[in-house]
Amino acid sequence: MHISEYQQWLHHYDLERGFERVQPSQTLVHAMEELGEIAREVLYLEGYREPDDLEMRRAMLAEELADCVTFLFKLAYQFDIDMEQALKGNQPKANERFPVERGRELAERYLQRQRKNAERLQE
Repeated sequence: MHISEYQQWLHHYDLERGFERVQPSQTLVHAMEELGEIAREVLYLEGYREPDDLEMRRAMLAEELADCVTFLFKLAYQFDIDMEQALKGNQPKANERFPVERGRELAERYLQRQRKNAERLQE
């Protein structure tokens, strides 16, 4: 399935149920709520919280990611934005902003800072 097909399905799904009348600001709030649920699952998977069942947590993360993206796609259609085209347009921007070597340098610097912060917190 292509992204545009999913976005069209979602719009049709919402139209059948009357969900398309929800204000975009509320759609955004729902997406943010899902983002919080993603954060919870990431905390479990990274070990901040003890996961009761690792595979179940991975499945929950997949579900929450899909929920969040669904609300973002809905927000896009509410403003007549084709997400497939928007994502395609974002690729050159990302490549231009972070060429491979610059990206690697930034990633290494970021990871060094993470290690230093972790060491500082261990003291």
